[in-house]
Amino acid sequence: MSGIYIHIPFCKQACHYCDFHFSTNLSQMDALVRMICKEIESRKKFFPENTNIQTIYFGGGTPSILQAHHLESILNSIYRNFSVNIQELTLEANPDDLSPEKLQILKSLGFKRLSIGIQSFDQKVLEFYNRAHNAEESLRAIGLAKSAGFEKLSVDLIYGYPFEDHSIWKHDLETALSLDPGHISSYALTIEPKTALGNWSKRGKFQEASEDFVAEQFESLMEYSEKAGYVQYEISNFAKEGHFALHNSNYWKNKPYLGIGPGAHSFDGSFRGANISNNSIYIKKMDKGEIPFTVEPLEGSDICNEYILTSLRTIWGTDLNYLKEKFGVDLVTMHHSNIQNLLRENLIIISDTTLTLSKKGKLLADGIAASFFID
Repeated sequence: MSGIYIHIPFCKQACHYCDFHFSTNLSQMDALVRMICKEIESRKKFFPENTNIQTIYFGGGTPSILQAHHLESILNSIYRNFSVNIQELTLEANPDDLSPEKLQILKSLGFKRLSIGIQSFDQKVLEFYNRAHNAEESLRAIGLAKSAGFEKLSVDLIYGYPFEDHSIWKHDLETALSLDPGHISSYALTIEPKTALGNWSKRGKFQEASEDFVAEQFESLMEYSEKAGYVQYEISNFAKEGHFALHNSNYWKNKPYLGIGPGAHSFDGSFRGANISNNSIYIKKMDKGEIPFTVEPLEGSDICNEYILTSLRTIWGTDLNYLKEKFGVDLVTMHHSNIQNLLRENLIIISDTTLTLSKKGKLLADGIAASFFID
C-alpha cells in the first residue's frame, strides 16, 4: 500500500508547543498551492510503474484553512499524475474551521476521514496551548462532522500538561469517548526548545509535569479506551475495528510514501528525503523547476532499526521472519540475553514469528526498541 502526504504549512496562530514547519503568513497560500501542484507533477515517477496510490493525507499546519479550490487543485493534480485507487482520503482539521458549509465542501471533494485537532476539552488547557478554538468548539466539531455524514473521525488529544490535575485528563477522556469518534490519537506534551513553551520552561515560568504524572495519564488513556472498545493498535493510536488509520499504518510498516510541500518527508524503501522547511525558498525553487529536496541514503542497518522502532509500537509487533528475510537479522539469537531479561520483567511477549510489547512494556516502548538496534 502506497500513500501521498501533502504538507500544508499554514496556521491562523502559533500553538505554544508546536515545532512543526508552519507559517501564520497566509499571503503566500495561492502561490504555494500552485507550487505544490507543480511538485506533484514533477514527482510522478517517484513510485515504481503501475503503483496504485491508496491513501492521501493532508497534514500540517492546518489543511482545513485551505479554500475549496485549493484542495480541488491539489487533488486533481494527484489524480492526473498518479494511478489512484483510493481507500482513505484524510484531512487534518481544526474545530474552528468546521462549519456545516465547510464540511459539505469537504464531502463533495471526496474526503471520507477527518482528523480533528481537539487537544483538550478544557478551556484552561486550550489557552495554555494557545489553540485557536475554545472548549465549546471542541465539542461542537465532532457533532457537526457526524451530522455531515463523516463516518471516519479521529480526535487528537494531548496529555502531560503542567497542571498536575488528573480530573482534567479524566474529563477529556470521558468526553472524547462519549462522542464515539472511532479513532483517538493521543501524545504526551513534549517541550521543544524553539517553541513558546520551551522558552517559558527555560526561564522557569512553569514546572513541567513529572514522569510519574505523565505515565499515570498514559495508563488512564489505555484503561479508558480499552473499556470503551478501542484497540491500542499503536502506542499513541486507539481505534474501534474498521477505524484503523491506513495511511499512518503505512509509516509504521515501513511502506513507501511520497511527501509533497515544504517540510514534507518521503521514503521509498532505500532512501529518506525531506523538502526544505521554508515557504519562500520552496516557492522560488519550484517556480524555477527545482525541487528543494535533500536525499538521505539509508544503510541496511538504518532501515532495519527504523522497522524495529516503528513495528514494535504496533499491535502487529516486529515480524521476526521479515527481519531474517529482509535484513539477515536473527533477533532471537543476537539478543537472547536481552530478550530473557525483558521477558522476566514482563515487558515483551514473544512467539515463533513476532515480538510485541506487553501492557507494561508500552510505557518503555522506545527504550525497549533501541535495545534491539543493530550497528
